[in-house]
Amino acid sequence: MLITQLKSKETIEELAQGKIVIINCHGCKEVYFPEHQADELQKELSASKEVTQIITTDYICNSENLMLQLKKHMDKINAADTILVFSCGVGIQTVAGQFQDKKVYSCCDTYQLPGFQGVTALNVDCGQCGECYLNGTGGICPITACSKSLINGQCGGAKNGMCEVDKDMECGWERIYRKLEKMNKLDNMKYDVPKVRNFGISKEK
Repeated sequence: MLITQLKSKETIEELAQGKIVIINCHGCKEVYFPEHQADELQKELSASKEVTQIITTDYICNSENLMLQLKKHMDKINAADTILVFSCGVGIQTVAGQFQDKKVYSCCDTYQLPGFQGVTALNVDCGQCGECYLNGTGGICPITACSKSLINGQCGGAKNGMCEVDKDMECGWERIYRKLEKMNKLDNMKYDVPKVRNFGISKEK
């Protein structure tokens, strides 16, 4: 089981810039999603921000299903400055992968709970660490996209864009760099102290 928890209202308001499209995922029953809380927050955002579309669908972790569900909303999505995603960490990574030139942000953190994890075939992974890095790394998780789970940048062992640990795997941090470059957000990589992962958060849930 997974559980998603909304990020703070202040954090989400800070992410909500320009024309905004919101995507909710109400799919996988192995994931608890705080529907009522998300709905109330989105009503407040709509009153104070330029929210042009709220889309509620299911299984956005499946890229083919995602694009099929979003097809009728593409005009609003193409015109948007920001896409806010309310889903588990897998869903946000899938959306970010489909919209490479958009600012795609996660409005939830994902925690692991004991029990059935689901059987959906996935192309991306979520570490369920409860302290999501996706909003600072272009929607690409450094915990799962990097063989070493590095959070402070590339290790230096990559060659021709490929990981030194797994020769068939792209370097996660090169992917992050390219995505941030497209988003004109390379300043995200300029910080003095990396946000160290707190392993205790997921254990407390």
